[in-house]
Amino acid sequence: MHVKPKILKVTPTARSRLFQVEELELRFSNGVERTYERLNNRGKGAVMVVALTAMDEVLLIREYAAGLEDYLLTLPKGLIDPGEDALQAANRELKEEAGYGADRLRPLRTMTTAPNYMGHQLDVIIARELYPCRLEGDEPEQMELVRWPLAELDELIWHKDFSEARAIAALMMTRDLFNRGEL
Repeated sequence: MHVKPKILKVTPTARSRLFQVEELELRFSNGVERTYERLNNRGKGAVMVVALTAMDEVLLIREYAAGLEDYLLTLPKGLIDPGEDALQAANRELKEEAGYGADRLRPLRTMTTAPNYMGHQLDVIIARELYPCRLEGDEPEQMELVRWPLAELDELIWHKDFSEARAIAALMMTRDLFNRGEL
């Protein structure tokens, strides 16, 4: 069984509105000491929503991805605001970004991205029993809504505008549950 290293010291080295870079001084169980860096979030986490219509279509949004300097297809997502839980945040983000709310919300999985360097976690939520409802969000522009049949998921995964690994993983897990009749 692995013994977690002892954290000897945590030193913030940079900070932004959303992130904090930290240096961790660690001592492993074998006595070896190392310094690691991590990007630590300062919030309550984030959500990503797999919204399925009554026609078994996935609601996608096309949004600007600043990291790639381009518009991409993805799933609605965003930060969990203070006072919200993951399900409340998912329903709010769905309303803000896709113009729909959901009467049924179900947690699918908590995922991480590059956990060796980041402490970020993302709760994936499946939304069913959708109804039109738009809330104003913090997005600079209204996002394009794209409906994609779950039955054509293989085509979406290879689409040049759909490349976010977390969204691909979320849809693959959703399809698995759908094919097993668990949705």
